[in-house]
Amino acid sequence: MRNTAEVIVIGGGIIGCAISYYLVKKGASVICLEGSDHIGNGGSSRNGGGVRQSGRDPRELPLVMYGIKHFWPTLSEELETDCEYHQDGNLRLGKTEKHKEILTGLTERAVKVGLDVRMIDGDEVRRINPYLSEEVTCASWCPTDGHANPLTTTLGYYKTARKLGVHFITGEQVVELKKVKGVLRKVVCASGNVYEGETVVLAAGYESRRIAGTVGIDIPMQTAMLEALVTEAQPHMFDQMLGTAEADFYGHQTKHGSFVFGGSSGLEGFTKDNGTPVCYAKTAPCICRGIIKYFPNLADAKIVRTWAGWMDKCADGVPVLGKVGEVPGLVLACGFTGHGFGIAPAAAHQLAELIITGRTDVDLHDLRYDRFHAKIE
Repeated sequence: MRNTAEVIVIGGGIIGCAISYYLVKKGASVICLEGSDHIGNGGSSRNGGGVRQSGRDPRELPLVMYGIKHFWPTLSEELETDCEYHQDGNLRLGKTEKHKEILTGLTERAVKVGLDVRMIDGDEVRRINPYLSEEVTCASWCPTDGHANPLTTTLGYYKTARKLGVHFITGEQVVELKKVKGVLRKVVCASGNVYEGETVVLAAGYESRRIAGTVGIDIPMQTAMLEALVTEAQPHMFDQMLGTAEADFYGHQTKHGSFVFGGSSGLEGFTKDNGTPVCYAKTAPCICRGIIKYFPNLADAKIVRTWAGWMDKCADGVPVLGKVGEVPGLVLACGFTGHGFGIAPAAAHQLAELIITGRTDVDLHDLRYDRFHAKIE
């Protein structure tokens, strides 16, 4: 079995698959290792599908703006896969003065970065989406936001990268990274297999922290459990992506008519003894009660299924991207804090550029690993 390549990518989610695709497209040889038995087995195929710029930290906003301008509109054609991308805007909803204050702050910060987003009142909200209740008094409105299908997009990157020559290996759990003469070269797996490359990209979600720790790098992140639900198919109502000021729920109506909504009850989730997250009995009803207050028309919609999963929550809420000075040969792509799907094409493309050319079109300085270093005055 071939175990050497110019780049070893660890993680077969959308980030790992997309990085692999852009690297092989630029002529690099790539091996992508996935610890589970399935590509896209984690949050990459099970998320709300938001492709949004509004509501983001200004440090990651330029990257996602770049992706929405250059990649998302033509991604289905490029990957020969229906990513179900809709660019019909994002309403981030508010009901109270506190909500309005939160949304206004997010909007003002985004405008400073150059995003087309503005505050609107309840009447304008309902002109855009007449299904919203009278409880909604304000919203931020970003017309260039949208949503897509996480599963088909992730698998689109996978199948296209594979067709171009990326060697994907599932069920290959990484246990250790090793340096050779001070430079990261080897990836050791639980199977006993060792892979070697000139560059190693760590895109394994929360597992990235454990793996990076084997070469003395500590990425400050923790797990957070998210839950979501899917309704039965409904008549077409709207195409906007939705969120709220306090992020208590978010979602959209899919191409097939079902609604995908994520949210939380504010209560701790439960896991099986083997660490598998399990939906908490009170979370879905809590999400549904909130949804009904926003959308009375969905009061009788039946829930088809629910799911729970881990998010790699970074200490300061934005991803860790780029090279690591202390470990030559290591590139990090983790800590996306639940924002990884929409930002994936741009993040992956820019990291591939960084690996191949040493440069990026978007400044990644604020997302580098060494932002966590202690500063000596």
